[in-house]
Amino acid sequence: MNNSKKVHIRLLVWLFAAMALFPACRGGYSFTGTSISPDVKTIRIDYFQNMAPTVMPTLSNTFTEALVTKFRRQTKLEFVNDGGDLYFEGEITGYDVVSKAVQANEMAALNTLRITVKVRFTNIFDEKQSYDQSFSAEADYSATQSLDEVQDRLAVEIVDILVENIFNAAVANW
Repeated sequence: MNNSKKVHIRLLVWLFAAMALFPACRGGYSFTGTSISPDVKTIRIDYFQNMAPTVMPTLSNTFTEALVTKFRRQTKLEFVNDGGDLYFEGEITGYDVVSKAVQANEMAALNTLRITVKVRFTNIFDEKQSYDQSFSAEADYSATQSLDEVQDRLAVEIVDILVENIFNAAVANW
């Protein structure tokens, strides 16, 4: 091993040792990509009702459970039923199919399923991080398939995108 690699290894060892010995210096940084203040200990995520004009019966459960699972896996926050240092509430406001890629015969070759969720996020320690906004995501499917054939699979894909975007907007702070 050449001297340059040895120096890099030593620097990394010192860096990790310093992080272990001086945890207060780390602030809210984590290796999961979150930037949560050390003061934040609890989270509350309310059930997201499906208020869209077109309703997929399982979408509220799928979305709410995915958001809870994301925070359980990516943070060490304690879930509470009342209060909460971080608090999510909202509703599903859109579940729409849009025709795309219209062909010469004026038939769609591609359809898009779009889901929109209105989210009100409150951070009691840093009000500047709180937000009230809508998030939308979509996925395409062939017009030769019916929505019933693909909606379960597409809804899971779209919910994953929505949850990632909501999570990043709340705690990634890049």
